[in-house]
Amino acid sequence: MPTIKLAKWQILLSKFDIMYITQMSIKGQALADHLVKNPVEGDYEPLIMYFPDEEVLFAGEDIAELYTRWRMFFDGAANFKGVGIGAVLILEFGQYYPASAKIRFLCTNNMAEYEACILGIIIVVDININELLAIGDSDLQIHQVQGEWSTKNVKILSCLHSVKELCKKFTKIKFKHTSRI
Repeated sequence: MPTIKLAKWQILLSKFDIMYITQMSIKGQALADHLVKNPVEGDYEPLIMYFPDEEVLFAGEDIAELYTRWRMFFDGAANFKGVGIGAVLILEFGQYYPASAKIRFLCTNNMAEYEACILGIIIVVDININELLAIGDSDLQIHQVQGEWSTKNVKILSCLHSVKELCKKFTKIKFKHTSRI
């Protein structure tokens, strides 16, 4: 019965040349795309960035008030165009250190999130920072890194192991989940 109704609607609407396009999910893709399109070459130099309507786009608690030391936002996204990862290191007085990369192997969104986290942590280790608040939008990844959830996926396990090994190089590292909004 539903097929007949759809066929009737299709016949009636065919004269209007209507085309349906699925809405692409932007979530954290905006940050990853921005960082991939604007790579930083050379040494890590501070970058002062202004994001228009930053206060309008931010939802929830102000993380800067909770943690005044180094913070790292990271995100990864995989879609039909490829896989992009990015991380932004932020110091309390407004210095931004962005890093991004395009991954040239197939991976899932969860693996991309882990790769983005690994990229950011490696940079933080290279800068000799001992305390860090790592902020990501993957609830699964944050809980796995904190040891609250487990995984049996072999590919995710290797990424999780890499993150945990890198975390041993810090005196204090904390992971925080933030909404994808």
